[in-house]
Amino acid sequence: MTATLPTVATSGLSEDAASTYAAWFATLSDPTRVRVLHAVASSTEELPIGTIAERVGIAQPTASHHIKLLADAGFVELRKVGTSTQVRVNEACCTGLPHAADAVMGTLDTLPCCPEDVQEDVAVRAMTDADLQAVADIYVQGIATRNATFTTEAPTPDALAAKWHRDHRWVAEVEGTIAGWAALTPVSDRACYAGVAETQIYVDEQFRGRRVGVALIDRLVNAADEAGLWTLQAQIFPENRASIRLHRSSGFRIVGMRERIGKLDGVWRDTVLMERRR
Repeated sequence: MTATLPTVATSGLSEDAASTYAAWFATLSDPTRVRVLHAVASSTEELPIGTIAERVGIAQPTASHHIKLLADAGFVELRKVGTSTQVRVNEACCTGLPHAADAVMGTLDTLPCCPEDVQEDVAVRAMTDADLQAVADIYVQGIATRNATFTTEAPTPDALAAKWHRDHRWVAEVEGTIAGWAALTPVSDRACYAGVAETQIYVDEQFRGRRVGVALIDRLVNAADEAGLWTLQAQIFPENRASIRLHRSSGFRIVGMRERIGKLDGVWRDTVLMERRR
């Protein structure tokens, strides 16, 4: 699987796109192979083939067979370390495969509504200038992960706020503490792009896993819709699967992969381009 996603015409899938997707799905036609891929994809680190075989409950030669087929299709990547083969998921497939399913099922333009799993103790309100230092501190946490932004140095709170739509910035509070924030940044000062903005969503590390991001993106996109913004976009590192899932849950679709779009710490990085149309 390559990072380049086939385009979907409004009249239907092209023959090339259909052939590409069919090959991906054919690779996943075996239940054991699907379990092998899941074992690799759900791991936070590379796994030797023996460990994968143990987790799935199959013989090592069987695991090797399925891993080879998955590698040939591009779902996993292999790295030799001495006599051992280390296996990791191909991050491109974490975005490419969901995109393929959406394309085939014709759901790319379906916008989900109100989430039902926002915890009651998460309250979202408009951001004020008094919140900016806490917001900047949470942003610094994101910078440190090296999977949230190309920014490497902490901006001042005022510099951070200067980029945003003033009417489209929000904070989430849990028991009176700012647990995360979200904001929209205009993509251009040209009048023709006045309704296009880019999302930023950051959650304090101590509040991750408490649906704070879900509450923030729900408020962000609904407020944007009410204000007449017609396109929201997000550029996300492929490794940041949590952010990709969050945006997909609010109707964003993957429109492509921007390969080697910029360097972070001297290393070329890709970004997934996601988009939500009103």
